[in-house]
Amino acid sequence: MRIDKYLKLSRVIKRRTIAKEILDGGLIDINGKKAKPSTEVNIGDILTLKLGERCLTIKITDVIINPTKKDASSMFEIISDEVINSSF
Repeated sequence: MRIDKYLKLSRVIKRRTIAKEILDGGLIDINGKKAKPSTEVNIGDILTLKLGERCLTIKITDVIINPTKKDASSMFEIISDEVINSSF
């Protein structure tokens, strides 16, 4: 499954177009490499998202084509959720 679609279906990011913009900006890594919107994700991949002042690291535990709202949270496991202090 494409990473932009995965992020939307798993409800990590609200809209697929926003996921695409974030990916185009180079703010998401998959297994340590910059991801493009068309990058395929697999079970076991590690995603690092840099969203504003937050750095979220998740592990993909499942890829479901049509998840329900209840199933969406089981598609990933949060490894770390850090607040980046960018004060000068």
